[in-house]
Amino acid sequence: MFFLTPGLVAVVCILIAWIFKNADGNMERRKGETRARTKARPWVDEDLKDSSDLHPVEEDADDWQDTEESVEHIPFSHTRYPEKEMVKRSQEFYELLSKRRSVRFISNEQVPMEVIDNVIKAAGTAPSGAHTEPWTFVVVKDVDVKHKIREIIEEEEEINYLRRMGRQWVTDLKKLRTNWIKEYLDTAPVLILIFKQVHGFAANGKRKVHYYNEISVSIACGILLAALHITKGSLEEETFISFLIL
Repeated sequence: MFFLTPGLVAVVCILIAWIFKNADGNMERRKGETRARTKARPWVDEDLKDSSDLHPVEEDADDWQDTEESVEHIPFSHTRYPEKEMVKRSQEFYELLSKRRSVRFISNEQVPMEVIDNVIKAAGTAPSGAHTEPWTFVVVKDVDVKHKIREIIEEEEEINYLRRMGRQWVTDLKKLRTNWIKEYLDTAPVLILIFKQVHGFAANGKRKVHYYNEISVSIACGILLAALHITKGSLEEETFISFLIL
């Protein structure tokens, strides 16, 4: 028969306490490492996440009936080109867009508002999650408002360069010779601000989820870029519009 002496009992208790303490320490250490990794990750990672899941909404199919019935149906129609014509048109389109450049030297040449309206309408033809069209385009021409926008953006961009985005981001941009100074926002006669809508409202006042809003707005911005280039060109001396995604 085996008997536990008081000394052996004390040793066993100390050993058990040490095991639990060590386990708790490892758990806290892992939590700390996870928090550190999350904190060190650039904020843009979070910003690029689609926010459809941030506003969960219980939806009833009957709630959308009135809204769906009020949407005008536009029949699809298209022209089918011969193969040679398709090749020719695709090549011409590529050659045109391949001349596009992202520049920071912008002309102060005035632009007809009809041009602005048309390129925005072109961007609005982009596909979107559940056809929610989660974008708002705002045209700014007022000198004082443009300057205020510049001040706000430069303040945020300075934070990006100095601490928010991290050393690697700043290093990668060195070859492009960019910084947080955006004087072209004052120079451009027109600013187009693009706001993403994370949700909308149905006719009955209930909140309506905008699915894949980040991706949808990005596609619309791509079409806007193409429309701007086709309309006027993106050479330094011809660029007249700056657009901002917010």
